[in-house]
Parts: sequence; C-alpha cells; structure tokens
Amino acid sequence: MSTKTDWIQAGSVAELREKGATVVRGGIAVFSHEGKIHAVDNRCPHLGFPLHMGSLCDGILTCHWHHARFDVCSGGTLDPWADDVPSYEVKIEDEQVYVNPRPRSANHIEKYKERLMEGLQQNISIVIAKAVVGLVEAGVSDAEIARIGIQFGTENGNGWNSGLTILTAMVRIIPKLDKQGRILALYQGLVHVARNSSGRASRHLLGALPSADVSFDRLAGWYRNCIEVRDTQGAEKLVITAIDKGMSLEKLADMMLIAATDHFYLDGGHVFDFHNKAFEALELADEGQANRILTSLLHMMGNPTRSEEQHHWQAPINLVEPIQEAVRQLAESNGAGAGEGKAVKVNQDENFILEQLLSEQPLQTIELVRDLLLAGMAPAKLAQLVTLAAAERVVRFHTQNDFRDWVAVLHTFTYAHAVHERLLHSEEPLLQRAILHGAISVYLDRFLNVPAAKRPKVAESNDDAAVPGMDELLQLLDQRQQVDRAAGWVANYLHRGGEVPALLNTLGAALLREDAEFHTFQMFEASVAEYERWSTRQDAFALRAQETMLLACTRYLAAHAPTARELPHTATIAWRLHRGERLFEE
Repeated sequence: MSTKTDWIQAGSVAELREKGATVVRGGIAVFSHEGKIHAVDNRCPHLGFPLHMGSLCDGILTCHWHHARFDVCSGGTLDPWADDVPSYEVKIEDEQVYVNPRPRSANHIEKYKERLMEGLQQNISIVIAKAVVGLVEAGVSDAEIARIGIQFGTENGNGWNSGLTILTAMVRIIPKLDKQGRILALYQGLVHVARNSSGRASRHLLGALPSADVSFDRLAGWYRNCIEVRDTQGAEKLVITAIDKGMSLEKLADMMLIAATDHFYLDGGHVFDFHNKAFEALELADEGQANRILTSLLHMMGNPTRSEEQHHWQAPINLVEPIQEAVRQLAESNGAGAGEGKAVKVNQDENFILEQLLSEQPLQTIELVRDLLLAGMAPAKLAQLVTLAAAERVVRFHTQNDFRDWVAVLHTFTYAHAVHERLLHSEEPLLQRAILHGAISVYLDRFLNVPAAKRPKVAESNDDAAVPGMDELLQLLDQRQQVDRAAGWVANYLHRGGEVPALLNTLGAALLREDAEFHTFQMFEASVAEYERWSTRQDAFALRAQETMLLACTRYLAAHAPTARELPHTATIAWRLHRGERLFEE
C-alpha cells in the first residue's frame, strides 16, 4: 500500500471546485466534476494536447485539438483512433486532495499488445505506431511483436499476402538497422498486414484426415495431385494432416514447393517467393501457428499463371520443351544407383557461368545448368549465381525503359533469391528445376538491358580523400530519378573504404522513410540477404558480387523515391509522443 508521503498533493477540495481543473507534478490533470474528484494523465493519448484545456460535460472529457473523448472516471476512450488515457487513484484527507502518482493500469506491455491487435483489426496506423513504439521501448523482442501481426494476418482475409511478406522481410533486416529503423521496419510491416487483412472475414480451417496410417510420401503425392487440379480444399486438409502427424518443416516445405514448381515460374515468381517467406515466418511464429500460416498459401494455388503456357516462353524459341527434357535427364541421373550417374565435364568458372546466364543463348544456358548439376555443383551455389545474374539485370536496367518494367527485373531477382534460400535448406532433387525457371526468366529480361546502363565508374582520388557522408546519399534520394547518380555515389563510397554496415543502415532508412510499395521492400531484403551470402568470401568475384547487390538495391530505391512519406510521418509522431514532446506547441 502507498503511504501518504507517496501521494501528490493537489490542493484543497474547495480550491479545486473553484478552479475546476489543475495540473500537478508528473503531468497529472485533476478535475472537480459533479461533486467528485478525478485524475487522468494530462497528455491526450492521441497527439499529446493538454487535457486540462479540454471540456468536461456529463462525465466526458473532450480534447480540444482533435475532439477525442474520454470517460473522466476510468480514462477509457470513446474513439478507436485514440488510446485510453491513464487514470489515477484520488483520496481526500482533511479536505486536501491527494493523487497516487502510479496509474491504475500496471501491465503496459500487455496493454500495448492489445492496442496493436486493435490497430490491426481497425487498420488505424497511429494506433499501430504507438503500440510498436511502446513495445520496442519496453524491451519486447522483434519476433514477439511480429508474431501478433502474423497471427492476425493469417487468421483474417484471403490468406498469405504482400503485407505478411513485407513484415517477415522487415524482421529479417532489422539487425542491419538502428533503433529508429527497427521501429519503422516493424511499423511498416504491420501497417501493410492491416491494409491487406483488416475488415475481412476470419479464415475457418478444415479438419485433418481421421486416418493415422497414411505415410508422409503418400500425403505428399496426394497434395501434389490436388494442386495440379487446383483443389485447394483437398490440399488444405492434407497440409493440416501432415502437420498433425508430425511432418518436419523441411519435409513440409519440400512437399509444398514440389507442387509449386510442377509448373513454370508461377504468377511471375510470387508463388515461390511467398512460400519461402511463409516458412521464414514460421521461425517467428508461436508453436501451433503452422496450420494457419501454411494453409494461408493455398489460395494462390487455385488459379496461378503458369508461365509455360505464355507465348514468350514458347516463341520465337520454344524454351519449355528443352527445360522439360533437362529436368527429365536430371531425374534419371538422380534415380541412378551409386556410381551410375552420368559423368559430365563442364566449365565451372563463375565468370563463365555468369556470362552465359546473361547471354542471348537460352538453349545453351539450359544445357549448362543441367550439366553443372549433373557434374555435382551444389544446387544452392548455382541458384546463387542465377540470383547474381538477376541482380546484374537490375544494375544494367536503363532508365529509358518503361518505368513499370522495373518490376519485371525485380520479380526475377526476388524469385531467384527465394530459390537460393530454399535450396540452402533442402536437398530435394525436384526443386532444382526452379533454378532452370529462374535462369530462363533472366534470359527473358534481356531486352530491359538494351541499351544496357553502364556500371558506375569510380572517380580517381588520392588515398586521403574523405569518405562521403550518408547525408549526401539521402539528399540524392530526396530527388526524383537519381538512379545513376545514386549508384555512382555508392560505388565511390565503397571504393574509398566506406563502411558497409553504415551504408546498409542508410539504405534501410531511405526505404523506410518512404510510402514504399511492396516490391521495394522485397528488393531491399533480398539484396541485403544476398550481400550477406557473398560476404563470406573476399576474392575478386565475390567482392564484385557484393557490389552488384548494393548497386542493384540502390538503383531500385532511387527509381522509386521520393514519395509522400505519410506512413513514416505517423510513426515519427508516435515516437515523439512517447518521449513526451509537446507537438501542439510547434
């Protein structure tokens, strides 16, 4: 129990009745209303305006800035876009009013979590922002915060969506960001989840099969058949059955991605990329959320675009049949006994492979990919080189192209990256065909490099030349279409020995200060991840690959900036309010 000395004296009852309201130490507003004394935090929880300057009528305290309304007794708000205002216990002794300085609500973390869920449900960005700031400042982990968004996004709406992909991607790049970047990354991801899922019906899952005798291999076969005939309900029952029977996440990923690669480059690469992100989200989710997360992918399997059915995959060069033949040959080799596989000699020089992937000889590219796999090159290594070739397409993308074509090279890059990530976790031979699909998508993007943008030239400078400050890059990205200048700045920064962690943090800030669209988030996360994979080596080829990733990321960000920046502005307001700044005085 608090003692008298713990409490704050607010004056006499008579004085308070005469004045109507007063503010005491700690920023607590004390009101005399209808014969009773009430105390609430003086800062309006919406945007911080002093509540003692508001109106009090019929027990409702109204803020005069945005008209947020509060029950003066409990502090509860009538407006969903405003938070409850903390209320305080009051007592009267010897006609003197005392206020307990500790608010009645004690568990702030649980309150912030509740408000975050409410903000997601109602799609109110300021509520989401304030909840994220409060949770971060309270020391709650990124995974725990993201888990709320993953739960909401997979329980509501049509299923896995771009918002959930953004949230998962942003959590993965948080280690590269400072504290402000961390808050913005979580906030941006959660806002996009709300935009995609709020106001939509809850997803009701089907049940598992009652039999416990079916093998994992048979379940996987049934699942593949269901996807082939677009039976997403049957597929859902099989996924839930596999999870209930204890199928490992690795085996589940193989089962679902085999079905997702039975046809070429589904929905411009989004299907594979979304599957990859969903399995990454499982690393953040609560135990028991696998059913909702994995079944959320199935809506996109009902009628995806199958690229082998598209004209440009079949004419003027038929690319479908050579890929199918290469896949058949790989399957025969994988099915051969030990020592019976086809011995293949092939040039495994990385420069040679990269040049072939970027060439105008798609049939030779298919043969090279096949032969490299037959010769024993690690599939993940080959997928990494395909991803590098896709990043080169972004580096060489000329601004004379239609602006919308940035998305074409982006899709190939993020698809190839997803394939690379999955093959780092899987030894399933059938997933190797995704490498072929990615390699041919790189080929089909060749026209976007005609003419090819030149790689930035590094300016000659003496060894004492100062490394440019990050403000210069941010100022470039404050202007429209500074694609080549921004890339040139990054090339020179790296040449002068600039620190990559500082650059990644700045590029992250450049992304998160914008009202960025979905693909820009994808580009940043994939570029950072691929840069990290190459940074384990320091040879000339790997160093150039690292530079390629940074240049590709910079060019894409520069092409899509600046924007109105409304979303980050809201997050900045929330953070300033949390720090106690008086916004209304500006």
